[in-house]
Amino acid sequence: MPRLQKNDNFIDKTFTILADIVLKVLPTSKEEKTAFYYYRDGMSAQSEGEYAEALENYYEALQLEEDPYDRSYILYNVGLIYSSNGEHAKALEYYHQALELNNNLPQALNNIAVIYHYQGTKAIDNNRNKMSKKMFTKAAQYWKQAITLAPNNYIEAQNWLKTTGREYNIEEQL
Repeated sequence: MPRLQKNDNFIDKTFTILADIVLKVLPTSKEEKTAFYYYRDGMSAQSEGEYAEALENYYEALQLEEDPYDRSYILYNVGLIYSSNGEHAKALEYYHQALELNNNLPQALNNIAVIYHYQGTKAIDNNRNKMSKKMFTKAAQYWKQAITLAPNNYIEAQNWLKTTGREYNIEEQL
C-alpha cells in the first residue's frame, strides 16, 4: 500500500514524516489509519499527474473512511480528477456528494460554478443561447455560495458576477 515517493522534495518528505508521527500518536482505529494512508498516497499520485493511481487510492480510502468530514475531502479530490480529465458530469456528481457531507467546502462550490460557466461558454459557441443563460445562472448561484463561505476568495468570480449584472451582495446571502 505505501506509495514509493517519486517526488523526493523536502516538503513532501516532511509532510509524510509528520503525518506518520501524528497517526501513531492519535487514538484512531486501524481502518482510519489505513484510509488516511490511501488518501495521502492518492494526493501524492494526483500531484504528480498519476490520476488512475490517485483514483485507486481514493476509492480504497472511501471503502475504509467512515468520518463524513474526511470522506468529503476524498470525494472532492475524486471530483478534481474527473474535472481535470474533462469528465464534467462525473466531477459534478462527486462535488455534490462532497457537499452533502460537508457544506463548508467553498472550493467544491467554486469548481461546480466553473464547470457550469464552461458549459455556458460552450453553449454560446454552439448558438444555444437559452442553454447558455441557464448554465450561467447556475454558475452565478454556486459562485455566490462559495463567496459567502470565503468572501476574500474567488475575485475573478466576483468580477464576473459584477460585470454580467449578477452582482454579489453579501446582505442578500445572509
